[in-house]
Amino acid sequence: MFFSQAGARPRMWEASPSEHKKWVEVFKACDEENKGYLSREDFKVAVVMLFGYKPSKIEADAVMSSVDPNTSGILLKEFLDIVRKKKEAQLYRNEIRHIFTAFDRHYRGYLTLEDFKKAFKQVAPKLSERIILEVFRLLSKLLKSEGVQARRRQSARGQLLLR
Repeated sequence: MFFSQAGARPRMWEASPSEHKKWVEVFKACDEENKGYLSREDFKVAVVMLFGYKPSKIEADAVMSSVDPNTSGILLKEFLDIVRKKKEAQLYRNEIRHIFTAFDRHYRGYLTLEDFKKAFKQVAPKLSERIILEVFRLLSKLLKSEGVQARRRQSARGQLLLR
């Protein structure tokens, strides 16, 4: 229902041939001097072109630190792998948002524990309340670890917010 395995990331996603071609074209466009690699600044431009945002210093540092020290930048193969992983993460976050929206039947922007229980009673009526509560807690933790701004408010009913 939620994921291919409990608590696991979704299976590896593969780009369509047209999407793969687009990524290669962006790499070539950002490698203006035909060096065969992308510098730090080239990479930032490529991310803007593909994802619509400028990567933070932390993100750029993380990518550049993972590059083979024998090269001067990000090779095409490495770039394609980075972009594929970013796309996987984007799709994963979208899947979580879609599920959240389906559970948020009152369009409040958050789920109460009661909302969560009602949703599970429809899709898995024999699931115990204890398991539903644990799923609610685990989902809250998962969203936080994935960088989604989610918090569980401490209240009598409990709420799961997704913003």
